[in-house]
Amino acid sequence: MKIKDHFLSQEIFEIKETDTKGVYKTFPIPTNISKYYESEDYISHHQDSGSLKEKLYKFLQSFNLQYKKTILLDRISKNSKVLDYGCGAGEFVKYIENDFQTFGFEPDSDARKAAAKKLSKAVILDDINSIEDNSLDAITLWHVFEHIENQDEMLEIFNRKLKEKGLLIIAVPNPTSYDAKHYKEYWAAYDVPRHIYHFSKKGMENLIAKKPNWKLRKIKPLVLDSYYISMLSEKYQKSSLFWLKAIILGTISNVKALFSNEFSSLIYIIEKK
Repeated sequence: MKIKDHFLSQEIFEIKETDTKGVYKTFPIPTNISKYYESEDYISHHQDSGSLKEKLYKFLQSFNLQYKKTILLDRISKNSKVLDYGCGAGEFVKYIENDFQTFGFEPDSDARKAAAKKLSKAVILDDINSIEDNSLDAITLWHVFEHIENQDEMLEIFNRKLKEKGLLIIAVPNPTSYDAKHYKEYWAAYDVPRHIYHFSKKGMENLIAKKPNWKLRKIKPLVLDSYYISMLSEKYQKSSLFWLKAIILGTISNVKALFSNEFSSLIYIIEKK
C-alpha cells in the first residue's frame, strides 16, 4: 500500500507486512527521520498556537488524560513508580505526578525542555539507562511505540526496568479500524514516515505472543481518537465541513467497534512475566 506524507513532505512511502502477521512497516525509512518532525504543527511539541486543530486536540486530551490515569490506578497503587516513555511536552507526566513517583523520557531536546518547565515533582530523563533495573511498576507509551524502529531491543530494556509483574502499557493506532478502512491512503494515523510500524489488533497480539517475557493481559479502546484522526483525514482530503464529517465518521467507527473491538486506537496492557 502506498501512502503520502500528507502532514509535511508530500513524499510517497510504502507499507509492507513484516514477518509478524498483522504488523506492517514503512519503507523506506529516511536516514534523516528527525527532519520529518520539524514542524510547528507537530502536536507533541507545539500545543499553544490556538488553531482549531489544537483546540480540539486539547479538548479530547483532557478526557484521555483522565482515562489513562484511571487505567493505571485500577492496576497499581498510588505512589508506584511510573515511566512515561516518549513523554513529548509532558502533558501526561504532569497529569499523574501527584499520584505516582513519575518519570518521563523524551529524546527530543526541545520537547524535553518544554516538559520540564511544567513539572513540580516528576523527573524528565534524557537516558532511560539512568533508571535502576527492576524498579518500575509501569511503563506507558502513548502513541510512541509506532515511532520506534528498534522495537525488539526496547522491549528487552523495558522488561529489564520493570519489576516482576510490572505493566507495559502501549497505545497505537489500529489500521483495521473502520475509519482506517474508510479513509484508506488518507487515514491520518498512518503518518508516514514518522510512524515506522503499524499494528493491527491481531498483529500486536502476534507480536507479544512471540515474546517469552511478556503476557498480554487486556486490550482497551481509546474511543476519542477516531474523531481527531477523522478530522485530520478529512482535512487531508480537503473536505468542506471537515469537522462535521469527522464527528459523523468517528461515531460510526466507534459504534461498529462496539461489535468488532476494532477501535481507531487500542491500548495493550502487557505484564512482565
